[in-house]
Amino acid sequence: MVTYEQLLAELFARRDETYRVFNERIVNVPPGSSIGVRTPLLRAYGRALVREEGFDLDALLSFPNDVYEVRLLKCFAVGYKKMPFSEKAAYIDKCLPVLDGWAVCDLFCSVLKEVKKHREEFFPQLSRYVGQGTEFSQRFAYVLLLGCYMDEAWLPAIFSLLDRARTEFYYTHMGAAWLLAEVFVKFFDRGVAYCGVTALSPKTCNKAIQKACESFRLRDEQKIFLKSLKKG
Repeated sequence: MVTYEQLLAELFARRDETYRVFNERIVNVPPGSSIGVRTPLLRAYGRALVREEGFDLDALLSFPNDVYEVRLLKCFAVGYKKMPFSEKAAYIDKCLPVLDGWAVCDLFCSVLKEVKKHREEFFPQLSRYVGQGTEFSQRFAYVLLLGCYMDEAWLPAIFSLLDRARTEFYYTHMGAAWLLAEVFVKFFDRGVAYCGVTALSPKTCNKAIQKACESFRLRDEQKIFLKSLKKG
């Protein structure tokens, strides 16, 4: 297993300084707290790292969290490492404290497609993350619901977790709105019915309506009706 210093050296070898300056503004991290590795290169390194002889996921997770790419690499490694799902679920739990921004959160969700095969098993864990009530535990749950649970049979469960959103947190608010917007697009009538009884904050419902109306997948008459549901 590489040491922390060796890991940093590998990341610096992939550095793009122009990209670093640009990306730090996009992902909203303090200037100088990232190296500047483009996400496709970091994904490729993560895939290669977990296949190395002697790779130790626990050792990787023990490394400091000061650098953006290291935090993201930890999440990629959990997603890419082959292991029984019950074990992977435990490692997902270990990564939750690493999620301190929308980019690490959402990119982590992007490598957890395996959850879709284990939805019943994993849902209580998602519910627990919503129950933690922190900005990124909740956003993580809503983004993963969007990616892995967007089926009609799961709508009651989705709605139950949306009702618990702490939308005073900006990234929780945006994650919940993104999830509800997708419900409007895929299950219009169910989304409209939920909008009439939801405990979700009006500002988040309005943002969901706005995002849904930006989609090319809704008809003009559907967009007009959704806009009529906006709360003042």
